[in-house]
Amino acid sequence: MFTSVDDVSARLAETGYLPSPAVATTVFLADRLGKPLLVEGPAGVGKTELAKAVAEVAGARLVRLQCYEGVDESRALYEWNHAKQLLRISAGRDESWDETRTDIFSEEFLLTRPLLTAIRGDDPKVLLIDETDKADVEVEGLLLEVLSDFQVTVPELGTITATRRPFVVLTSNASRELSEALRRRCLFLHIGFPDEELERRIVRLKVPGLDEALARSVVRVVGALRAMDLRKVPSVAETIDWARTLLALGAGTLDETVVRASLGVLLKHQEDVLKASAKLDLDAL
Repeated sequence: MFTSVDDVSARLAETGYLPSPAVATTVFLADRLGKPLLVEGPAGVGKTELAKAVAEVAGARLVRLQCYEGVDESRALYEWNHAKQLLRISAGRDESWDETRTDIFSEEFLLTRPLLTAIRGDDPKVLLIDETDKADVEVEGLLLEVLSDFQVTVPELGTITATRRPFVVLTSNASRELSEALRRRCLFLHIGFPDEELERRIVRLKVPGLDEALARSVVRVVGALRAMDLRKVPSVAETIDWARTLLALGAGTLDETVVRASLGVLLKHQEDVLKASAKLDLDAL
């Protein structure tokens, strides 16, 4: 997929994703070694967007498993179309049970979910297992089976093995610790908040109408907010939203009135807004 680390950087940048050297290197190694990539970091720093960007540059289909508390095998792997099976049983009353059973547990009645979809077929795929830390611990056992050998056993059909392995990205906000067994099977990448220069480049790329001076001011203010003891600091996504807000307001510079009026774009809790309003010193930035 990629020929070098520089190739990763250049091709991801073409999609609008600006990777740091660490991100580009780890993506290259995950591709070259055929290992799943576990990406941890706070919300809104581009973990999910990384998987989307890789899929775009590879011309691959993005298959996404969105994890949540209660997700199980039937939502992650496969289940049988019970309604269709009942219709088939009703329509075949004159057939023997052996004939009917063979029919209703065939491909026609199988509903594939993201994990099984990702390992079937010869087309290139990127499997995104998003917010893995939100899934129950039991689901990790299922992931281990799939990610170890890229095969799935369906008792009625046998073992299905990938003919072409997908590029796998697991994301986590670290709300709970993932098992060491799962971590061992992955290359690890932590994506934190970008440095000031990289975030400025991201803002300029995503909000091209914003001038250079205002982009720098936006990034400095966001950096100052992240240094405060807030309940939730602004993410990169919120930095971009704020830049778009300022553009929509026609703000040429940042002054106290504009910042106070638009803090709700960056901060999502009233206590944070009050603290930022009291402590933020624009003249010092």
